[in-house]
Amino acid sequence: MAGPLPLGDPAPADGRLPAGLRSAADVDFSVYLHVPFCRVRCGYCDFNTYTSSELRGARQDEYADTLLHEVSLARQVMADADALRPASTVFFGGGTPTLLPAGDLGRMLDGVRSAFGVAPDAEVTVEANPDTVTPAVARELAAAGVTRMSVGMQSSVPHVLAALDRTHSPANVRTAVDAARDAGLDVSVDLIYGAPGETLADWEDSLESALALDSDHISAYALIIEDGTKLARQIKRGEVPAPDDDLQADMYELADARLGAAGFDWYEVSNWARGEVHRSRHNLAYWRGTDWWGFGPGAHSHVGGLRWWNVKHPAAYAQRLASGASPAAGRELPDDGARALERVLLESRIREGLAADTLGVDARRAVAGLVADGLVDGASAVRGRVVLTLKGRLLADAVVRALTQ
Repeated sequence: MAGPLPLGDPAPADGRLPAGLRSAADVDFSVYLHVPFCRVRCGYCDFNTYTSSELRGARQDEYADTLLHEVSLARQVMADADALRPASTVFFGGGTPTLLPAGDLGRMLDGVRSAFGVAPDAEVTVEANPDTVTPAVARELAAAGVTRMSVGMQSSVPHVLAALDRTHSPANVRTAVDAARDAGLDVSVDLIYGAPGETLADWEDSLESALALDSDHISAYALIIEDGTKLARQIKRGEVPAPDDDLQADMYELADARLGAAGFDWYEVSNWARGEVHRSRHNLAYWRGTDWWGFGPGAHSHVGGLRWWNVKHPAAYAQRLASGASPAAGRELPDDGARALERVLLESRIREGLAADTLGVDARRAVAGLVADGLVDGASAVRGRVVLTLKGRLLADAVVRALTQ
């Protein structure tokens, strides 16, 4: 399970947005639907997820109906704030959304459609474990309005999957991708690099296997050791080695080179797509700071500058909604300084970069030094955008520090 929620301020029982919150009706609106169930807990994962033995009173077969209560509440809150508009993206994340029947996911999407509307060209993504996708599941999801599937491949190498506690069969990645393709869905494949015992040759095998799937989009994330996870405890006890920063940098450079040669363009530090049309519009909504409502236990939301987060456990979430109360545990309204820092953190990661004129005087002066150090693209800087070079992507945290000191 994930770490503790932020403290923030108390959230009202009715979920009402603060009076005077600026209208966001002209800003894109996205929906995140959290499905917090997993068959097993991966050793590296600190997401808010639960196996069957951890549900303690919550029921997986009732989850769709529970979440739809929050959708109904959200519609009223947004209507009262004069902020209702159709969702431009919808994302089912987890956990493992495809542990639920496809019909339950379809009902959840129908609930969003009834409450807010879904734009005709909306991107609707479902994350999937390869072992849970069949042709019938993919067809039912497509019929419900899903347009995109994100398949959790992570690696093609058995000992790397074992190090990550991933239990899916590597052969089923191809089965899942083919099923999604045959159903007419766009396909993304997720990879993780830097697992204990993984070599550069192992990583190259995974890249080649992912490319052989002929997907539209590939995400490649460096393994990060989160406090409280099984993997963190194993490293602390000396049972497995910690990730090697230099090896992870080599892996990133190899990924960028192989994916670029295969026709994929990077558009965010950890994401590559075959052309702009296949970029994840939902994730771009987060990086660009638009509005979204996150449904489900532990989900976070952002509307009109206000941020809030739900209670974490599925049982507590269900109890709040059954009593007619909002599941929000707390909320905050960041000040101008916090929003400026967040803008640098997020927008500097994307291909379009950060507008230099949004930076303070000292930060604008720092850009020249970043260009000289090879971290920021000089031609883009002349045009008023702070865009990371390959070296800058490897040292993105250093760029952020230079722009926010």
